[in-house]
Amino acid sequence: MTRLFLAVALLGLPCLSFAEDVLDGGNTAWILTATALVLMMTLPGLSLFYGGLVRSKNVLSVLMQCFAIACIASVLWLLFGYSIAFGEVTHGFFGGLDQAFFKAISEDSVSGGIPTSLFALFQMTFAIITPALIIGGFAERMRFSAMFLFSAVWLILVYAPITHWVWGGGWLGEMGLLDFAGGTVVHVTAGVAALVAAIVLGPRKGFPHQAMPPHNLTMTVCGAGMLWVGWFGFNGGSALAANGDAAMAMTVTHISAAAGSIAWMAMEWIKYGKPSVLGIVTGMVAGLGTITPASGFVGPMGALVIGLSAGVICYYATHLIKRKWHIDDSLDVFPVHGVGGILGTLLAAVFASSELGIFSGQGLAEGVTIGDQFVVQAIGVASTFAYTAVVTFILLKVIGVMVPLRVSEEEETQGLDLTLHDERGYDL
Repeated sequence: MTRLFLAVALLGLPCLSFAEDVLDGGNTAWILTATALVLMMTLPGLSLFYGGLVRSKNVLSVLMQCFAIACIASVLWLLFGYSIAFGEVTHGFFGGLDQAFFKAISEDSVSGGIPTSLFALFQMTFAIITPALIIGGFAERMRFSAMFLFSAVWLILVYAPITHWVWGGGWLGEMGLLDFAGGTVVHVTAGVAALVAAIVLGPRKGFPHQAMPPHNLTMTVCGAGMLWVGWFGFNGGSALAANGDAAMAMTVTHISAAAGSIAWMAMEWIKYGKPSVLGIVTGMVAGLGTITPASGFVGPMGALVIGLSAGVICYYATHLIKRKWHIDDSLDVFPVHGVGGILGTLLAAVFASSELGIFSGQGLAEGVTIGDQFVVQAIGVASTFAYTAVVTFILLKVIGVMVPLRVSEEEETQGLDLTLHDERGYDL
């Protein structure tokens, strides 16, 4: 909700501007740090995490995709992405172009106690990581030109409008949706888009019969550690102040990550007799993604339940998607991020309540019951899911007419590093 109040202030509305035009050094220092932490989540965190999960012949292609998305998303956010997300509210579905080119941002402009340039930059790092997460759905088979075009247009047509719905004064925010740091905005959109992309492109050659194990789990664990640390900026920074909300958001984030890791590891240990490194780091990401929407609203014990639930439910979702439905979501984006984002958004309605004893959270709005809030959360999830799925499908089909979506079978066999970039990840 703090995001929404700041977004209103950025629009210059008098209800907040009189109290929000003085720079707060402590808040500014914290959001500067949080912004760097969130960028670290993509470069290098997600890059290394995803890079280690693919086969060695495709490692550079994944690193290249993450890097390229960071660059194009930054430029598009400057030009008009930020304005669509946080521009003047007209009808609740997307903002106007009054903030295009950052034209309302100067060195001296301050809103919510922090420079408006810093707020725009902090939001830019979210706009970078969201399309980068989708890479895992089509890894090892999508052509770079198609990926680049898709990521750019998807950011404008999907991410920016839904950001406006939730945080920019749009209709979901007005309805009272609880999404502190991106359960719907980041994780549901990325997860659903990855699922649609995996279905449209089709499976990798040899899937599901050929084993495609990660080529470098050491790299993946290094990336996972950076994601865990960077997530403190992701969730804690979303308080947009150095205060108790930020501290609690970081606390519950850490607890959920740990619980998710333990739950996923236990599921594998019981089923296969041995705990795996891949399982424990995947459980961590599930715990992080699931707590994200609830992080500013729930307490430590609620976070424990959310994290444990994430580890178990996302584990089963992964098996369902790949082994039952045979959908080649290469790096499990939908079952981990999509399902986790949905789960966390719905559970926020429960554990935000102040009437659950040791499991109580910060409390719901006055007069709002858990059931009332759950309906709002469900509407947020359903609308985000449907809009993202439809627009992503149409976008992929249109781009497929313009350029080939995936590499040829021969190029896929040889590997994307050589065929698309003429480089090798390793020269041993």
